[in-house]
Amino acid sequence: MLSSFAPFGSSHCVVILLTLAIPAAALFLSRNGARREADIAVRAVLGSLLLLNYLGYAFQQALRGVLRWQEMLPFQLCDWTMIVILVALLNGGRKRWLEPAYFWGIGGSLQAIVTPNLQVGFPDIRFISFFVDHCGIVISVVYLMLSRHFRPGVGSIWRTLLWSEIYLAVTLLVDQITGVNYGFLLHKPEAFSILSYLSDSRLPYLLQLNLLALVFFAVLYLPFALADLCKGELSADAGEEGRSR
Repeated sequence: MLSSFAPFGSSHCVVILLTLAIPAAALFLSRNGARREADIAVRAVLGSLLLLNYLGYAFQQALRGVLRWQEMLPFQLCDWTMIVILVALLNGGRKRWLEPAYFWGIGGSLQAIVTPNLQVGFPDIRFISFFVDHCGIVISVVYLMLSRHFRPGVGSIWRTLLWSEIYLAVTLLVDQITGVNYGFLLHKPEAFSILSYLSDSRLPYLLQLNLLALVFFAVLYLPFALADLCKGELSADAGEEGRSR
C-alpha cells in the first residue's frame, strides 16, 4: 500500500536538502576543470531531466487513462516556467528569460516544494514527478543565476508581472473552456497552502492572487535591494545585466 504524503516527513526533508545541495555541486563542477564543457553538460542534464520528466509523466498518465486530455495541457504556471527555463538553459541564460524564470521559478516552485499540493508519498510516481519538476526548476534557476552572476532589478518585477497577467488571462480562458483548475484560478487547491487564506469568492480571489504575486516578487527582489542600499546604489534597474556572463 502506497503511503500518503507527510509534510516535512523524511522523504520531504530529503527532497528539500537535495534542492539546496545540487546547485552548489553543479556550480562547483562548472567552475573546475573544463568550465565551458562542464557548464554545457550541467545545462543539458537539467534541461533533459525537466523535459523527460514532463513528457514521461504525461505519457504514463495517458496510458493509465488517469487524466483526460483536458487535464494534460501545459497551462499550470510551473509548465510555463519550465518552458522559460528550458529556453534559458538552451541559450545560456539571457536576461529576458532569466527574469521570469527567477520570479516564477522561485516564487511558485519554492512554495510548491515547501507546501506541496500532493496526497501521495514516496515512491509513488506522482511524488517523484512532482518534485523532479519543481525542484528541477529551482535548481536550474539557482544554477543559472549563480553561474551567470545574474541579478534582477526593479524593472524585472514589472516585466514579470506583465507576463503573469498574460498567463492569467490565457489560462483563465482555458479553465473556463475545459473546466480544469489550471493555475488554481477557478478555486483554491485542496491541499493546505498559502492560497487557503484567500477569499472564496472568484473576483476577490483573483485580485488577491495578483497582490500575492506582487508581494512574492517584491520579497524575492528584497535581498538585491538591501544589497544596493548597503552600497548606496539603489536605482530603477540597479545592477541588471544585459546578459549573464
